[in-house]
Amino acid sequence: MKHDHGMHETPGGFWRSRYAIGLLVIGAVAGYFLLTEHTAHVLGALPYLLFLACPLMHLFMHRGHGGNDKHGTDKESPHGPR
Repeated sequence: MKHDHGMHETPGGFWRSRYAIGLLVIGAVAGYFLLTEHTAHVLGALPYLLFLACPLMHLFMHRGHGGNDKHGTDKESPHGPR
């Protein structure tokens, strides 16, 4: 009984097909035209996005200021709890 393993090919999946390559090309062309045509709108919104980012930064960066005060203190610390 002889088996020929060279004839069996596994499918490459969707991302190796010609449809995926076409989808990527169309997406790249659409992205290029969206960026070139709407650059003024995006640049005009940047100052507002900066102001909207400030409250988010405060929420995430001040996370460790409240809550359990004894979390980081050592029992044998000469200064004791604050």
